Amino acid sequence: MTNQTPGFFIAFEGGDGAGKSTQAARLAEALESRGLKVLRTREPGGTPVGEKLRSLVLDHGNGHIDAHTEALIFAASRAAHASQVIRPALERGEIVLTDRYIDSSVAYQGAGRDLGTDAVRSINEWATSGLQPDLTVLLDVDPGVGRRRRTAGDAAEDRLESEADEFHTRIRNAFLELAALHPDAYLVLPAHLPVTDLAAQILARVDGLLTSAGRGAA
Repeated sequence: MTNQTPGFFIAFEGGDGAGKSTQAARLAEALESRGLKVLRTREPGGTPVGEKLRSLVLDHGNGHIDAHTEALIFAASRAAHASQVIRPALERGEIVLTDRYIDSSVAYQGAGRDLGTDAVRSINEWATSGLQPDLTVLLDVDPGVGRRRRTAGDAAEDRLESEADEFHTRIRNAFLELAALHPDAYLVLPAHLPVTDLAAQILARVDGLLTSAGRGAA
């Protein structure tokens, strides 16, 4: 395991509209049915201060937010999330599933906003005291497909979702580059696969890792 805690930490990453929340919910249900304690959470957010920061950085109508300020808001939310929610749950031996983590900042602000992936990663590793996922599930979505999913019906896009497709293409490429650097720590799946197929592949990978870590069903 990456982190020296009795718990297990899984991050779901990918572009907007990839289906991260759906797959996190499917995995949580499967693991809980086996008697395992699971905590689902999200970023930005996960704590009272994090939810306020989420509204500030994602909602329209808050005025201009420059790229550096945006990156620091996400890092501040993540610092509270890691310290107040994720790390305590891992120390209790729980399986933590988070919808987004450090890779999202590296992709969105580092690549999407051209702040530099190394600089953004460094800020976030400091903010989280080096807390890393044991596994990152990357759902790879074409930006056009993601937009169609996000805007289905009367759904409105948030401040980042509404950026141009070129922005989302840079993000997609950054996610794939991150996964290619450490393939053993990632499970990369095409987001266009049926929901049940994706869920089965994710559960199979997680089962293998939990068994190796001695964390099978109770």
